[in-house]
Amino acid sequence: MAQGINTFSRDVAVDLGTANTLVYVDGRGITLEEPSVVAVQRGHGGAIGKVVSVGREAREMLGRTPGNIMAVRPLKNGVIADFRIAEEMLRTFIHKAAGKKGLFKPRILACVPSGVTEVEKRAVYESARAAGGREVYLVAEPIAAALGAGLPVMDATGSMIVDIGGGTTEVAVIAMGGLVKSASIKVAGDQMDAAIIDHIKAHHGLLIGEQSAEHIKLNLGCAVPFESPRHGTVKGRDAQNGVPREISLSSSDIGQALAEPVKRILNAIQQTLAATPPELCSDILDRGIVLCGGGSQLYGLERVVYDTTGVECVVDHDPLRCVVRGAGMALEDTLLLNRVALA
Repeated sequence: MAQGINTFSRDVAVDLGTANTLVYVDGRGITLEEPSVVAVQRGHGGAIGKVVSVGREAREMLGRTPGNIMAVRPLKNGVIADFRIAEEMLRTFIHKAAGKKGLFKPRILACVPSGVTEVEKRAVYESARAAGGREVYLVAEPIAAALGAGLPVMDATGSMIVDIGGGTTEVAVIAMGGLVKSASIKVAGDQMDAAIIDHIKAHHGLLIGEQSAEHIKLNLGCAVPFESPRHGTVKGRDAQNGVPREISLSSSDIGQALAEPVKRILNAIQQTLAATPPELCSDILDRGIVLCGGGSQLYGLERVVYDTTGVECVVDHDPLRCVVRGAGMALEDTLLLNRVALA
């Protein structure tokens, strides 16, 4: 049995993301992957009332709800923006993933961006406690991602991970279980979606929603041109006369829309490398850079990272689950958890 597993409780590791939440249950693996969205009723004066649904069902309501219901994301840029709703969402997900029964409350390991403030850290800690955690541990997302990617995090050699999530991109150089140099920027999947929305409005006079923008990004988005250009359509509302309309789009069009967020991510990688000690830079040149997170799947991104830095770059084999996989490894190994957990 792995160290740290408690047979009387179902301890959990949580990748609490801006776009999606993933839960790892000790001894079972990843048992839940749901959008980080909560649908709530509007109370008197617009106040937030009763929770209607959480996760996938709530996400389907984004941009489609009647006046008395609103779909909200309790996390913004990787940190909690609405404490009460985040607590309710976390409790629901943990119960769904691990079950409500147990002799003891679970230990909860939660991942946080490397750039969080003490106040933001405290918000995640208190939310996890309020959601039923008897003990709460926090781990920096880049550390968890590096563990999940199989990098030698505890060695004296340097490793570099770039985790492009929904709200933040985490860039980190890691050695001996700690962050040597890191950067956390508020440019990631959500900002790519916003760039697509703005581009289509400015160049095509069409208003589209978040889900349409994400669909376009997944199908036409690219950091370098496709070998064979791709084409697609999107429906929305005409910005001038308000009538429904459909337009055709090309991958080159969307690549242009994504140029600025991609450039900002590349700048963060360059700046982190520039601040890294020379010996660790040598290790990174030998080992390469690992990309993970949903945004890492943008076509050609690893190629532009190599062109910009001169360092070989690969995308993890399972980039969406990299962070929660590493968090689960720490949860099930007490010695490892004690070394990587934040104070």
